[in-house]
Amino acid sequence: MFITAERLGSAIATLPWRTPVADWPKDLLVGLPRGISRHVVRFVELAGEVVAVKETEDPVAEREHEMLRALVRLDVPAVAPLGHVTERCTPEGEHLPGALLTPHLRYSLPYRALFSQDLAAAVADRLVDALAVLLVRLHLAGFFWGDVSLSNALFRRDADAFAAYLVDAETGELHLSLSDGQREHDLEIARTNIAGDFLDLQAGELVDASVDPLAVSTRLLERYRALWQELTGSEEFREDERWRMDDRVRRLNDLGFDLGELTVTTDLDGVTTRIEPKVVEPGHHTRRLRRLTGIGAQDNQARRMLNDLDSYRMATGLADADELASAEAWMADVYRPVVDTLPADSAQRLEPAQLFHEFLDHRWYMSENAGRDVSTPEAIRSYVETVLPHHRREESYLREPSTEALQAIRSADPTSPESAISEGS
Repeated sequence: MFITAERLGSAIATLPWRTPVADWPKDLLVGLPRGISRHVVRFVELAGEVVAVKETEDPVAEREHEMLRALVRLDVPAVAPLGHVTERCTPEGEHLPGALLTPHLRYSLPYRALFSQDLAAAVADRLVDALAVLLVRLHLAGFFWGDVSLSNALFRRDADAFAAYLVDAETGELHLSLSDGQREHDLEIARTNIAGDFLDLQAGELVDASVDPLAVSTRLLERYRALWQELTGSEEFREDERWRMDDRVRRLNDLGFDLGELTVTTDLDGVTTRIEPKVVEPGHHTRRLRRLTGIGAQDNQARRMLNDLDSYRMATGLADADELASAEAWMADVYRPVVDTLPADSAQRLEPAQLFHEFLDHRWYMSENAGRDVSTPEAIRSYVETVLPHHRREESYLREPSTEALQAIRSADPTSPESAISEGS
């Protein structure tokens, strides 16, 4: 048996690799919602970290591990690889499939887990929009997915939207750039798979019967094409319409992308100019918020927090003050009092940035209903009592491994001569 690991190699070696993953003892496993997969997938805890173990054939595990490493280097939304295991066999010498290991993406859920009676009617469009943004970002990076579906992505809350992450790169291919034909092929796969995903949800009575699976899959294509055109399309304007260039940049920023480079070509007579955006990068609001406050957040969450920061600057007479100094004051007067007052287990229900976004919404609704500005302490009490208890513990797994399971892991022998471990390869 051979283990290739980015880290935690010794801990990985303690797992019962001589047994099919489907037969691993239940007290070793961590209870997390799992999406639909053609492979056996289980969650375990290694050195305090939750890890997904996907059983697949050796060449596939090796290839997907390398593909995920490449996507991480390209800074696209995808789960990170932790390692892969090959040349497994039972004590009797029978061949077993290999395995791919990835750290569990905190606060993420498979799409089926996001549907409930309260969310089903509203969540469909937001999930599809998130998948469209993910697909655009992958295509901009030159990645042909080959199996676009909701099942092959994980979703994290991002203010009133979702952010999607690729979780299955088994069929993917990485190129310098994609042709229109390759992109359209991915879109046709997406159209079929998304419709199938929602037909499956309807069969399981997890989504309202009024949701049209074909309309949802069509929305994905429309959203993708509009976003692709906005990010990559060229545009012409007259010499007296330079404001349109600024408008184009603002629209890109509103979509969560920065303009890394802009190519401008003017005709010989100087009458018209063609602009073509280049090297667009996501995360405009995320980076600005991190620069000002050090807070890590999804882009929609960051936009909402920056809006609140700007409102605070206006209300406190700090509009003309240094931006960093204003941000420090906002952190001390607004953000920290909210986050530090929430119950200790709040971070297990939602990530802090999402909690703060929801608090801002709750305070606004309370103020609107009361016809006055509701104080922060009053809004916090109401949020903790009426909203927070209804959230599931999205950060934490459902149950911890037993003491016996942890002892069994520690007592396993990681130095067996049949095991070879390489870290950081």
